[in-house]
Amino acid sequence: MPSFYSWGQSSGAISVGLHMVTNGGNPDGLFRAAFMQSGSPNAVGDITHGQPHYDALVSATGCSGSTDTLQCLREVPYEMLLDAVNQSPGIYSYQSIAAPAWLPRVDGVFLTDDPQRLVQKGSVADIPFVSGDCDDEGTLFSFTSLNITTDAQFEEYLHTQWMPNASTTEVTQMMMHYPSDPAQGSPFGTGDLYALTPQFKRLAGFQGDVAFQAPRRFFIQNRSGKQRIWTFGTKRLKITPFLGSFHGSDLLNVYAGKDMASYLARFVANLDPNIGQSTDLYWPQYDVANNQTMLEFLDGFIPQALTTDTYRVEALAYVTDMMLAHPL
Repeated sequence: MPSFYSWGQSSGAISVGLHMVTNGGNPDGLFRAAFMQSGSPNAVGDITHGQPHYDALVSATGCSGSTDTLQCLREVPYEMLLDAVNQSPGIYSYQSIAAPAWLPRVDGVFLTDDPQRLVQKGSVADIPFVSGDCDDEGTLFSFTSLNITTDAQFEEYLHTQWMPNASTTEVTQMMMHYPSDPAQGSPFGTGDLYALTPQFKRLAGFQGDVAFQAPRRFFIQNRSGKQRIWTFGTKRLKITPFLGSFHGSDLLNVYAGKDMASYLARFVANLDPNIGQSTDLYWPQYDVANNQTMLEFLDGFIPQALTTDTYRVEALAYVTDMMLAHPL
């Protein structure tokens, strides 16, 4: 039995999830468990969706006239290639996490289908895993679109960046699940505070859900009852202005040697975050049919608590449906 486990945060966690669904769900002895922080198998489309970005890279490096553009790219000077890659849309471009150029895509080899379709088909490594998110995953990625200040601009952003193949009705329905009321946006639970623009908290709430919360819930709900699963949410640093419990804030719980590090260490050693624990709160497995238990990491005198993973049920379900229908 392999003694390795797979851990990742953000794109690293997404990579862990993709490794769980590749190869027909057979890890082939590479790892025996997985721990994912802010990332799950997400909906991505065919490799041809990336063709415009490849064409732009070829053009920017002067390789357009080559009979073998890939070989040409291999031979261009490093500085030229680096400059061209840096011109590609990234997570801190206006498109943000909706359209980074170099996403994993369905290539017929590593990914034989949309990762979430693979989850539905049961192509998932049969190993114990942990998956969790920060409460305000989308705030960090919503500062590059502060010029979105009206309902019409938000609608256009959804239609052009996130849902280009969706109908107007589908986009309108999405807007209803993510209203402009700042009290319902992210940072969640902060009322009307931190509304940098009339649409900032709305966009932050949507982007955190579409990229992180919805894929996580979809993944654990589909795998519940088939393997051992634990899920968590972190609401620490909620008082951080405009960011709240932002993407990446959970890393402090690990690298600063805090309680998540203890759960992680026990999970790595025993394939269970509870075995060997002394003072930390007991963390029950997730079970969609019964308790849907989630461990929360909190600030204040009570550092951990148990809750249920039942927030924004209709919104997250609709997001999942739309991303399955219209993968990026």
